[in-house]
Order: sequence, then C-alpha cells, then structure tokens
Amino acid sequence: MKRQWDCYATALRMTFVEHLRNRLALVIVVLFIPVWTILIYVLSLEIPLPFHVRAAGRSVTVPANVLNQIGGALQILALITGFMMFVTTMRSASFDRRLVRSGFPQLCLIAAKLTALAVVAVSVALYATGLICLTHRPAQPLLLAAALAGGALIYGGIGIVLAAVLTSDLAGMFLVIVICSADLALQSPLATTAAGSVLVRYLPDFGPMQSAVAAIALDTVPWHAVAPAACWALGTAALGVSAFVSRRGAHQPAGAPATARP
Repeated sequence: MKRQWDCYATALRMTFVEHLRNRLALVIVVLFIPVWTILIYVLSLEIPLPFHVRAAGRSVTVPANVLNQIGGALQILALITGFMMFVTTMRSASFDRRLVRSGFPQLCLIAAKLTALAVVAVSVALYATGLICLTHRPAQPLLLAAALAGGALIYGGIGIVLAAVLTSDLAGMFLVIVICSADLALQSPLATTAAGSVLVRYLPDFGPMQSAVAAIALDTVPWHAVAPAACWALGTAALGVSAFVSRRGAHQPAGAPATARP
C-alpha cells in the first residue's frame, strides 16, 4: 500500500509540475478571469431577461449583465480547464508511456490526472465565484461555486479526450473554444430564441448553467440539473481515462516502479 501511495504522490507531483509549466494558462487564470468576469458585468445592459430554469420547473427574471457574467464565467473556466488538461495530457504522453513500460503503475498516473483535474476545477471555480460576489450577491454562493466547478470538470474531461486524438495545441484550443461557445450560446436567451428548447438539456453545460442561474435567483437547489452535470462530468472523465489508457498502448510489466523525472 505504501508503494502505491508513493507512486501516486510522485505522479501527482509530476502532473502539477507540468501544469505549472503552462504559463499561458496561468496568466489567463490570474489576469483574464477577473478582467473578463468584471468587465462583462459592467459593460452589459441591465435589462431584465426571462430565463427558464427547467430543472426547477419555473422561469426567473435575471438582469442581462448578470446572465452574461454567469455565461462568461462558465465559458472562460471551461476554456482554461479544457486547455490545461489537453496540453498537460498531450505533452506528457510519451513520458507517461515510458513510465508505464518501465513498471510505473498506470493506475497511479490516471488517479493523478483526475486529482489534478478536480483541484484545478475547484480552484478556478472558487476564484471566479469570489469575483462574481464583488459585483453582486448570489442567493446561493456555494451552489454557484459548485456549478462553475461542474462546468470546468466537464470540459477538463473533454480536454483529456481531445489530447488522445489531436497532436496540436492550436487544434485543441480551437475545438474547446468552438464546443464551449456553441454550448453556452444555445442556452442564452440573449443570443438565440432556441434557449428554451428541450434539446438544450442534452448540452454539456446545461446542468452547470441551470444551477448557476438558480444560485443567482432562487433559494432552492435544482436537483434535476445536478444529474445531467454529474453524468457529463463522469462520462467525460471516463472517456478521457479510456483515451489516456489507449494512448499508452502497453500493459504494465511486473517489476519495480520507475523513478524517472519529467
């Protein structure tokens, strides 16, 4: 058991070192999140917009600047988390493959990737929630943080999946941007009249968006939005793990774990 924990700690350390090397993502986290979150609130109109919280079975009226801020926060967190997981998984692929072939437990690598994903998602979600609270007070701040973290987890899993089929940073970033932008645009009543369509419930960020709006305007938890969000998060994580394993392409041989460093 101690050996497994040592391998997990080593894999986790290597994973975070790889994340810290992604300086572009770190700059976006530190600088762009507050600029985007606050500016989109300040520069948007305060006209009231109806939003149907399907998960709660009711419609609420939310100022356009608040709705834009929530959508913008979900979008930037999805982009950051998806891009970070894509870059880290892709760049460490050959090194991870060598580790597994030399005896390092593949399960430890997988656990480290998922732990890093959870830490990144929760951290950026709490950061964005604190910034949103500077402009207005949500009815349920914890639910808002959970919704933002859920959206980040979903797109982090998508980033891992894309790393298994793409070899270019630019292609990965482009696909994450396109998927996320289309996802959230179709849910915004300001962008399209299709926001009230039944089909939007099948979009990745449906659960997080519904929960985030409920956190702003309601004092109840929309449990019907939690299930889709959890399914998407678990589904993308499982698909990402499967893609991660398939990219390694080798069975773990017997022997002592490798101690190589990235």
